[in-house]
Amino acid sequence: MLTTLKTTYTDTRAADLAWALGREPLPALATLDLELPGAKVQLRLLGASHQVLLEEQRGICSETVACIAGSSTPLPLGVAKRVGDWEYEFAARVEALSPGSFAGRAQELLALVSDHPHGLAGVFPGSPHAFTALLAQHQEGQVHWRTWHAYPQDGQLVATRTRVGARRGSTRSRQPEDAQPITAN
Repeated sequence: MLTTLKTTYTDTRAADLAWALGREPLPALATLDLELPGAKVQLRLLGASHQVLLEEQRGICSETVACIAGSSTPLPLGVAKRVGDWEYEFAARVEALSPGSFAGRAQELLALVSDHPHGLAGVFPGSPHAFTALLAQHQEGQVHWRTWHAYPQDGQLVATRTRVGARRGSTRSRQPEDAQPITAN
């Protein structure tokens, strides 16, 4: 689903993004409610980026990546946490692109997400390439989502990847996967 967001563009630099786990729902400009096997997911576009709410039999999990006033937790490259019976893994990457490459990549991602039944993308006023996009899926008993935050004025695209699932039998520490962009094929 693709929507034009009716707000000012408030998260204007990739460096302003912060990450938070467990925040209460913030006011959303657009939402997409999904029923995945064993889980309910709400993808939320905020004026300052995104929030994902996950509800399943083990409880509720929320992830926020946004410009959060007073936040002291900048966007990490990776996080691996145990939260109750869950394993939570998050990874982020900032891509620096030339103006031509940025426009092509933005069009590719917006087409991919807006045409996907589990995708939500919002374009901010002022630039067709200023957007936030989210895509969720259920795979091997776990919920995965990917997000993209576009900053055309700086040629930066922030890509994140999250996995939430039941704790696996292994007790050794796991490293999150590197966030890799999806290509539309």
